[in-house]
Amino acid sequence: MASNEQLSLFRQGIKWALPSLLSDDSAPGMQLYDRSFLVAIVGLMCFGFVMVMSASMPEATKLTGDPFHFMYRHIFYLIGCIAIAFVVLKFDVSYWEKNSGMLMLGVLVLLIAVLFIGTSVNGAKRWLSVGPIRIQVAEMAKFIFIVYMAGYLVRRHGELRENRKGFIKPICVYGLFALLILLQPDLGTVVVLFVCTVSLLFLAGARIIDFMALILLGVVTFVLLVLFEPYRMRRVTSFMDPWEDPFGSGYQLTQSLMAYGRGDWFGQGLGNSIQKLAYLPEAHTDFIFAVIGEELGFVGIIMVLLALFFVAIRAIRLGNLCLKMQRPFESYVAYGVGIWVCFQTVVNVGASIGMLPTKGLTLPFISYGGSSLWVMTAAVMLLVRIDYERRLSLVQAVQGRTS
Repeated sequence: MASNEQLSLFRQGIKWALPSLLSDDSAPGMQLYDRSFLVAIVGLMCFGFVMVMSASMPEATKLTGDPFHFMYRHIFYLIGCIAIAFVVLKFDVSYWEKNSGMLMLGVLVLLIAVLFIGTSVNGAKRWLSVGPIRIQVAEMAKFIFIVYMAGYLVRRHGELRENRKGFIKPICVYGLFALLILLQPDLGTVVVLFVCTVSLLFLAGARIIDFMALILLGVVTFVLLVLFEPYRMRRVTSFMDPWEDPFGSGYQLTQSLMAYGRGDWFGQGLGNSIQKLAYLPEAHTDFIFAVIGEELGFVGIIMVLLALFFVAIRAIRLGNLCLKMQRPFESYVAYGVGIWVCFQTVVNVGASIGMLPTKGLTLPFISYGGSSLWVMTAAVMLLVRIDYERRLSLVQAVQGRTS
């Protein structure tokens, strides 16, 4: 359903009631968007700004002489988030469904362009430079691939369930995405895309034999990619025993574990991290969760995880509600975004506490990085638009019956 009514999130005033996590608050006459979901997103972004400012000052001073260098850039990213939110909320969901194929082709072109004209950082060519702005195309690929998969699963649902051809087509598209991203190289994004692909195919009802074959192929491919790339192998072996080489391959993880150890229950206090001073690399990006643990303690990291879990579960719940209303595209998008947020959080946190190898994935809405923040904003704003149209259709249905 496409509505011409302008989306206005604040027309009912600031009345921030927090409904139950799993309650059905979509009854006609209530607000036309999920306030608690929006509050959680804005809260995570504001908290991320504070933590980026705290974690980045030593690195900014060392690199530029200005302790607020990364803070100023992060403010610019947050302003960009506001602009992106207004743009995404303006378009009907039907626009994304109709143009999912073209969006996918556009991202493929950008992924190819990165290999030729991209900017290299630390040996990885992952960014396209547009003036002073660097865009990480692999981040865009996560979101657009979910939108493409949702559109494909709606168009080819019968073919997917009945024969192998419908199952192989999206796998081929994924394989092309994965190949281009691995050439950057960026194995972490490939793993995220694989998990989202497998999850959506499973939810769409793919045949179990095809599903299990894909899982097996994915595991074997991942193992081979690790075995034949020395730096990936070092990451795997170092995370299993980082103290074997605490000043070499295990340096990041040992410093991260020290940060958690210093945090104890309630932390050392905001801004009082020692590990961020010169010991913990990437303190404001990949390992910002360790700084949160050191400064805010166990209680702080549990609160952050609860907020991120809340966002993921609300997205998945939205998928359930859309499925009940026979809105499959919206349902698959909501499921995909929820799985993406949840899995990327698990990988980031797991890497910083030594449960998983270091993958270089950001903590959603919190880590420093414009591309990740902007793409995540676009994804969750699309969910807000989906929820708005779903609720509006319920109100219109009731009005139609009473008129």
